[in-house]
Amino acid sequence: MNGEQKVTPEHLARRAIVYLRQSSEAQVKNNLESQRLQYALVERARGLGFEDVEVIDCDLGASAAMAAPRREGFERMLGAVALSQVGLVVSRELSRFLRTDKDYCQLVELCQVFGVLVADEECVYDPARMDDQLVLGIKATMSAVELKVLRMRLRAGAENKAKRGELYPRLPPGYVWSAAKEIVKDPNVRVQEAIELLFSRFRETWSIRQTFMWFRDNHVELPVTRYRRGGWTAVFQRPKLALVSRIIHNPIYAGAYCWGRRPTEVTWKDGVLRKRTASLLPAEEARVFIRDHHEGYIDWPTFEENQRMIQRNHWRGDAEGPGAARSGHALLGGLLRCARCGRNLHVRYWGKAGTPGRYQCFGDNEEGGTHRCVGFGGARVDRRFGEEILDVLSPLGVEASLAAFEHADAKQAEQHQMLKRRIEQLEYEV
Repeated sequence: MNGEQKVTPEHLARRAIVYLRQSSEAQVKNNLESQRLQYALVERARGLGFEDVEVIDCDLGASAAMAAPRREGFERMLGAVALSQVGLVVSRELSRFLRTDKDYCQLVELCQVFGVLVADEECVYDPARMDDQLVLGIKATMSAVELKVLRMRLRAGAENKAKRGELYPRLPPGYVWSAAKEIVKDPNVRVQEAIELLFSRFRETWSIRQTFMWFRDNHVELPVTRYRRGGWTAVFQRPKLALVSRIIHNPIYAGAYCWGRRPTEVTWKDGVLRKRTASLLPAEEARVFIRDHHEGYIDWPTFEENQRMIQRNHWRGDAEGPGAARSGHALLGGLLRCARCGRNLHVRYWGKAGTPGRYQCFGDNEEGGTHRCVGFGGARVDRRFGEEILDVLSPLGVEASLAAFEHADAKQAEQHQMLKRRIEQLEYEV
């Protein structure tokens, strides 16, 4: 006997609930046989004599691990049990119900108090009976231990693979896996030239946004990785600011391998455990960091210099650098500091015509105070400073003009080269 004799007319007068759950969206899409087996439990409930059978499947794709988001279906089932509307709850295995001791205790306690049976594909249990309660506890404990062991093995395997520099679910644009399972540059010349041009433009502008605007205004496309024809491949599209930022920030383009830069933390908030992803760590502080792991588009010192410049572009009152170049007539914006408090001077303009800027230090005013350290008009200062610059640069005027012409020609040649590669690719695809 598998416990069918425990079903009484009192149980049959209520409804049965068949609870379905899979842990991830990938399982919902790919593990279809598991879904069919879980839906088949409806017939098992009817075979036990229940005419009213409800299926709760809104938790398909919802994890039941610690600090996971709340499960709507599980809570709805608990509510129906507490209202004495349920005589039987069924799941293919106990692990579908729970992943933590808290969920187990809550389910068993409610079923015990309100006289609800618990069933899996093998047996029917009555939580009010000591023997059945013991069996449920053993099964739940073994399920939780088994899950933890599997998770530990998977994590250990992933970390061991990462230590060899081989763990990459998807390579960013510009890189592919070789036949020897090594990271190499994409053999597509157009892809390589686009990535190289991106870093070259950033070194000229020292601004992620200005680099993005150059590609956008000149209609130069950038590669992104897409899943096509059973594999990941590079596809060109109009650039986005986020794409440009990701490429410039990614240490893989400097030949470094990083894994574990975003650790997951469990926090206690509003009486609930919550998982959150911590801030991105510097590349050297990642759990696995391998320098000179593969061929890069830039070298590591260049990457570090790029990151320092990006940090300087985030202008703050106490920042060391001047910040990114901005619009405005002020010549020394972001370059002057207060001699009293050391803060950067702000630039303020008045009027629709855009009057000459005025340099001001707000002192502690930004924190609610009223004291301002210094403030002065910028017209005379900018004019005097401009004269000094012209005195220094005038002897080099002709040389600077020639260099500017050469630079403009080089920019135009690079743009033409990218358009030529695009035409070649289109002809090849045709």
